[in-house]
Amino acid sequence: MSEGAEELRRQLAELLEVEPQSIGDDDPLTDHGLDSIRVMALIESWHERGLSLSFAQLVEEPTVAAWAAALAAAKQG
Repeated sequence: MSEGAEELRRQLAELLEVEPQSIGDDDPLTDHGLDSIRVMALIESWHERGLSLSFAQLVEEPTVAAWAAALAAAKQG
């Protein structure tokens, strides 16, 4: 997985209070305790960094792999 995915995994692990290696690329993040409040907090932190992602976009496929791809696309355009 890319460096961006590993950074995302570390961010999610900190937010969810789990070890980064416990989150697989294709694990549903809801299985690790991700809820809508935490998704909104992530969106806000990314917006502050100039990355535009929507709640609907993220909950459609809540995995590290999907979110890393969405973040990479947001960084490019």
